[in-house]
Amino acid sequence: MSALPSPSWFAVGCLVAAFIVSFACVRATIGYAHRKGMLDAPGQRRSHSMPTPRGGGIGIVIGTLVGMPAALLLLPPSPGPAVVGAFTVGVIAIAAIGWLDDHGSLPIRPRLAIQLAATLLFCIAVASHAASLWWAAPLLLAGVWCVNLHNFMDGIDGIAALQAIFFGGATALLAVGAGAYGIGIAAGCLDMAALAFWYFNRSPARIFMGDVGSATVGFIVFALTAMLWAWRTDLLWPELILSSAFVIDASLTLAVRMLRGARWYTPHREHLYQWLVRRGQTHTRVASGYLLWNLVVCVPSAWIALRHPAVAPACCVGAYLLGAAAWRIGKRSCLRRRERHVSA
Repeated sequence: MSALPSPSWFAVGCLVAAFIVSFACVRATIGYAHRKGMLDAPGQRRSHSMPTPRGGGIGIVIGTLVGMPAALLLLPPSPGPAVVGAFTVGVIAIAAIGWLDDHGSLPIRPRLAIQLAATLLFCIAVASHAASLWWAAPLLLAGVWCVNLHNFMDGIDGIAALQAIFFGGATALLAVGAGAYGIGIAAGCLDMAALAFWYFNRSPARIFMGDVGSATVGFIVFALTAMLWAWRTDLLWPELILSSAFVIDASLTLAVRMLRGARWYTPHREHLYQWLVRRGQTHTRVASGYLLWNLVVCVPSAWIALRHPAVAPACCVGAYLLGAAAWRIGKRSCLRRRERHVSA
């Protein structure tokens, strides 16, 4: 792995600042949420058993904003001021509408409109920098879905934070190893900010991420992937592999609900991780199971895809097929346990 460019102290400073600022903001948000009544109460569509404050993801947002734009601009190879500016505006816009929604539920249309506008701005900047503006359309679809699937997957203690920690850390190593130091340190800032949040969000959670965090983390994950793709197209495959756990669960769950004719856009508890909790698994065990998938399947698959670009698409497809099979087996196992419980 290549050495970090000089000045390395600047890169370290970005990482440390992201952790400290995130930690301080999350801690302050706990008291703020209690004072403002920003509490998620237990219910039929929720997986927790006591009222818990939400909105702690604001710490991840502010922590990443402290370090990511500076790293992307000042450490080589920079994606350019237009891309970094569009990224920063997108983070702020999506976080702002999420923060408002955490204070009081907003209709889906204004939230989706802000997500579309912010993501489109970033996609146009990346597509212009990469090859052709025609790429903005598929990037927009991928970006909006990434924003929302992370929101869907933030349903039990620690799971979304652990995924952000894993993705940020793995992407940092991948990017730095490939020579994209600025993107690597930016991903490291996500890793550090999410780690600070996880300290308060691990089971039993003292605070939830909220829409301000989950949606914005989804946008950051998409943005890092898109910037690496724009810099070197073959890096898309290992990046997609690193996101496979959340993409598979969210996408297959949505597809099944649509095929069943359910109101797929309404809150539910049909994701695999939610089924596992409903069948008696603890939040910690389920979140650790997703992390285990990342370490056992995603890391070696992404490493092979990085080292051998010719087989990278096959590695990605193989990881997703294996994940889909695991998702199906897990769902069937949960359903069988429910049937035995009902018959008993």
